[in-house]
Amino acid sequence: MDASNGPATADAARHSHAELPAAARGGPVGHALSRVARLHRTAAAALLRGLGLYPGQELVMMHLWERGPARQSELIRLLGLDPSTVTKMLQRLEQAGHVRRLPDPADRRAVLVEATESGARLLDEVARLWTTLEEESFAGLTPAEREQLLGLLGRVEANLCATAAREDREGQADSAASRRSTSSGVL
Repeated sequence: MDASNGPATADAARHSHAELPAAARGGPVGHALSRVARLHRTAAAALLRGLGLYPGQELVMMHLWERGPARQSELIRLLGLDPSTVTKMLQRLEQAGHVRRLPDPADRRAVLVEATESGARLLDEVARLWTTLEEESFAGLTPAEREQLLGLLGRVEANLCATAAREDREGQADSAASRRSTSSGVL
């Protein structure tokens, strides 16, 4: 064992393939990714608490800082989250004074979300927080290893997006077939 990596290496060794739950042995990489994502979210939550934010709220703010005001439906699409989850995030951000929701002037039925001055002031602090999280999460990795990991994660993300899109298409086709069957009296 390389002593320079200390506890990190020891922890990684404890989570070896041999110690995977039986049901996860066919997917050791997915299991590791799940563990790492959970730990990353926990670390992010601890840092965000110092700003009075909950995990995920900084992602909403990042979209608003980058793109300006956005429809709530667009934020739901961009974040890939359940509408009720985004609604709750926006309620909390609004209560904290970081966003405001207004009727969209182009379509009064739609809700437009924009960052307030208070929300805009969070930008530099969130940027620092993400830099800290990045350094803590990837300490010991060379810049080349970080770049390689980023590329690999991008490929995994593309695979999962393709799977989700295919499932959406299949679900829509199944739903349309079900409506046709129901309308023709076939159950």
